[in-house]
Amino acid sequence: MKSYPQSVVAIVCITITAFAATRAVAEENDPPSRVARLADIEGSVSFQPAGTDAWVAPPINRPLTTGDQLWSDENSRAELQLDGSLLRLAANTSVSLLNLSDNVTQIQLSSGTLLLRVRRLDDNETYEVDTPNLAFTALRPGLYRISVDPSGNSTAVLIRRGQGEVTGGGSAYSLADGEYDVFSGTDELSENTQGNLPNQDAFDAWSAARDVRSEHSVSARYVSSDVVGYEDLDEQGTWTPDPEYGNVWYPRGVAAGWAPYHNGHWAYVAPWGYTWVDASTWGFAPFHYGRWVSVRGAWGWIPAPPRRPNVPYVRPVYAPALVAWVGVGAGVAWFALGPREVYVPSYAVSPRYVRNINISNTNVNTTVINNVYNTTIINKTVENNITYVNRHVPGAVAATTSQAFAGAQPVDRNAFRVDQHTLARASVAPLAPAAVPTRQAFIGSGRVTTLRPPAAVRDRVVVARTTPPVAPPSFDRRQEAIRNNGGKPLSVAQVQQVTASAPPREAVRIAPAARMMSPSHPTAAANPPAGPAANTRPVERPLPQSMPSAVHPSEMPPLRQPASPSIANSVMERQHLQEQQHEQARQNEERQRLQQQQQAEHDQAAKVTADRTRQQQIEQQRQTQAQVSAQQHPPEQQQQQARQQQMEQQHQAQAQAMAQQRAQEQKQQEGRQQQLEQRHQAQTQAQAQQHAQELQKLEVRQQEQRKQQEAVPPQNARKPDNPPPPKQ
Repeated sequence: MKSYPQSVVAIVCITITAFAATRAVAEENDPPSRVARLADIEGSVSFQPAGTDAWVAPPINRPLTTGDQLWSDENSRAELQLDGSLLRLAANTSVSLLNLSDNVTQIQLSSGTLLLRVRRLDDNETYEVDTPNLAFTALRPGLYRISVDPSGNSTAVLIRRGQGEVTGGGSAYSLADGEYDVFSGTDELSENTQGNLPNQDAFDAWSAARDVRSEHSVSARYVSSDVVGYEDLDEQGTWTPDPEYGNVWYPRGVAAGWAPYHNGHWAYVAPWGYTWVDASTWGFAPFHYGRWVSVRGAWGWIPAPPRRPNVPYVRPVYAPALVAWVGVGAGVAWFALGPREVYVPSYAVSPRYVRNINISNTNVNTTVINNVYNTTIINKTVENNITYVNRHVPGAVAATTSQAFAGAQPVDRNAFRVDQHTLARASVAPLAPAAVPTRQAFIGSGRVTTLRPPAAVRDRVVVARTTPPVAPPSFDRRQEAIRNNGGKPLSVAQVQQVTASAPPREAVRIAPAARMMSPSHPTAAANPPAGPAANTRPVERPLPQSMPSAVHPSEMPPLRQPASPSIANSVMERQHLQEQQHEQARQNEERQRLQQQQQAEHDQAAKVTADRTRQQQIEQQRQTQAQVSAQQHPPEQQQQQARQQQMEQQHQAQAQAMAQQRAQEQKQQEGRQQQLEQRHQAQTQAQAQQHAQELQKLEVRQQEQRKQQEAVPPQNARKPDNPPPPKQ
């Protein structure tokens, strides 16, 4: 096997171009591809949207994202669904989403009990729960119960399944299956191991029943497990195979003439903008993923397919509403997008985001996606030749007033009818209307409530291992920025500009560097989990000093695959393995780009070489033919040469004769020119002499006239003919 020095691998792999950096920045400015769904409420639960000071009673299916807060009051429960986990709140529990991005789930638990079920933990994902005493990080999928006492002085961590790590006060503790510890203190964290696990209570039983429901879901056979809310489809509809669309879900119990996106309201959820919140208990997954189609008069939902072996998979990307918009004058109208139709976000995104949000939710060609993106977003034009499959379905178009749209009012109570003639002539646009949202649009359709966490809980500081983003801007600042942006949603970069001067979160204290404490559980210490030791890094060998010759990337051996973060036994080790995977992904991408570039250069060089070789072959053939012809016909060649010499001599003689003739003509022309100049000079001299003589004659006449005037005496003055009369 061919071996290559490490320096060659390093040189090829760490070369980053400006194009790659620009694309990375554009993708970093994309909004998150996931949200949390408020899936179930029992009792009294209140909700405070990010950037507002209002607490409201939230509806089911409300999307939650970074900055949102939730309070479960006494004798109440709530469930939040994410793409790979479930969060369940017991009574008197205060939770805030510090960060909900593609790779980070960071929860603030200020008081109460949180039951966390991690169904899937990707290698590049961080899952953290921050309490007043500690930061808990899940290292494995599992079931975790975390409780903060009402005073905030202690935090109990129970691991029924899984593995995690507690960090706080400069110490770190590793916890595994079946461990139950209580931690207290802030500046210095102390561990109190509980010998007996607590018995399951009513909250545990309720959570377990919810888990059984999702674990035996029929819809999981047809829908990606990353689609939020698919479990609710089992009891509310039927799956039917279709020869054209595959597996289609048809809702049960809907009213006659029902159509999607008619029963609900529009709320403004940043950073996506206007977001559909459906009123049906099952109305989350079918309105933020997949596509709708009318089959033989019945509306059916075509989902994002589940993972399949040997088939490229893209995690379904959440969309605020998969609709197209109809221009109906003063109101706002829309209808559901159908299969293979491109969704164009109204918020600022990269081409990769547009590609992923479409190919992960429907079967559509990437060329079509790119064409729509370039036309709509780059060129800012509306393509009128798109045929929407649902546009002319009876009852498909929903319409409401502009006030109801921007004010989170129920659409079915504020609908107005648009006649078919108007709809037939109306234009269809892929982008949502640019309307400045009201305060009601931000808080949604829920009523304002007095239920909220106690002031001591709201102001409680928590410990975090991961630094969360700055708090979202206030409603007033965001609304003013949206108004200045022409009513369009703010991009991630624009929000960062609005919050650039904002101070760090006052309610979050970053944990100091932690030292791993010795395990206090003999069983865990005697049987450590398999995998590399915690807080260890591989030995880095120095690169050789000599610089080898360049190697084509296709000739290099594949990079060594780093270990999966799933085997990590500590947060530090997991972060290190995540960094290794991220670096290798970046290197693989750059390596592939270099390979494609060098392959193109190689193909171009090969083409140039082939053309040059072919030209040389043609020239050699011509010379060979000339030599053969010369050998076969020498007399003819000599005669031809003699004729060519004779023709050249004749040409030279003609050229000399013509040159002599031109010289003679030039001399004759010069002689004629001299004669003309001499004649002109003679005429000029004669005219000058004649003019001088005339001047002399004129002077003589003038002198004679003066002499005659001087010889004549002056005459007396003449008397008047009529003298004046005498005086009387």
